[in-house]
Amino acid sequence: MATPRAVRIPRTRSASSAARPEGKGAVDAASTARPKTQVRTNVGGSQRAVRISVLFVGTLALLYAAFILYDRTAPGGTSSPEGNGVLLFTGIFLVFAVAGALYSLTPAPRAVEVDSEGVTVIGRWGRRRRLPRLDLLTVGVVRRYPEGWLSERPVELIELSGEDVRRRSYLVEPDVFAGARSAYGPR
Repeated sequence: MATPRAVRIPRTRSASSAARPEGKGAVDAASTARPKTQVRTNVGGSQRAVRISVLFVGTLALLYAAFILYDRTAPGGTSSPEGNGVLLFTGIFLVFAVAGALYSLTPAPRAVEVDSEGVTVIGRWGRRRRLPRLDLLTVGVVRRYPEGWLSERPVELIELSGEDVRRRSYLVEPDVFAGARSAYGPR
């Protein structure tokens, strides 16, 4: 049996890299092809969503701990978790904690990318949702939250809609969707 040897696989250069001009006056083809993108981060909305989620799960955990403590110390309580429904209650606690955290974190996108072709909303879990240009979108402020202990910046709960865009709710800072039409008058 022969010993294995390294095999070199030749790679062809792409036509765009081969035709790219070199020298002092060269222009990068990638920079001319892509429109300039402005990234608007959503620090305040993310901060508020994370703190509300922690507050919800913490309160739920305190209630769970009180229930378990009561079950263990109550007269007639059993020490067997199977006999008194503690396992069922633990499962319910975990389902509510995960579902509540997901529910409170999902409406706060991480960032919004704005370019001349449209808007890309980068969701909390990394999903990228492409929308039309800002001037084709309508933003309605549902509720304003002032800065406080839940967020160091003011935050708005908005409804975003537009032509061929399903209505969506987002928890964002006031300037994240600046440039979109207002549904209820001036923002």
